Amino acid sequence: MSQRKRKTRKSKIHVNNLPQHLRHINLSAAGIDIGSDRHLVAVPEGSDDVSVRQFGAFTSDLHEIADWLDKCGVTTVAMESTGVYWIPLFELLEQRGFEVKLVDARHVKNVSGRKSDVLDCQWLQQLHTYGLLQGAFRPPDEVCILRSYARQKEMLTQASSMHIQHMQKALQQMNLLLHNVCQTSPVSPG
Repeated sequence: MSQRKRKTRKSKIHVNNLPQHLRHINLSAAGIDIGSDRHLVAVPEGSDDVSVRQFGAFTSDLHEIADWLDKCGVTTVAMESTGVYWIPLFELLEQRGFEVKLVDARHVKNVSGRKSDVLDCQWLQQLHTYGLLQGAFRPPDEVCILRSYARQKEMLTQASSMHIQHMQKALQQMNLLLHNVCQTSPVSPG
């Protein structure tokens, strides 16, 4: 077959003729690469002058991200779970009505070819467009609050135990052996 006929045949392939698993599912999807000091956000091509923007990590920046996503017509967002930096943005975007998928970074990183943070957010956006990302389990808000209280209590209990041990060590270094006083019975004269 000649080169010309191949080109003609390729140009006749339409999106509707593609197999179901190759079609775009989330046309208004965004991808966010979360960082400690900045977030990179990718939106679909043509929804704004630039398809990738960098934002800071402060609260005002998070609101700016949500505003920009809304302006671009984004309805669903995929972001990697990086430390605890994702939590404020996740909660804000959910409150603003976006469908947010928290993605395990190990599942996304297994695909080679990405070399920078900009490509990470674009890669997330592309995978989410095709519906290839599965969101991690996130319990309801009430369970998250209860879990944080339980973790805080456990942390305070551990910290108090550690401080008691420090006090006991300081008393022993001053030769105040309280543990010996409690164990010995008084010696009676004679």
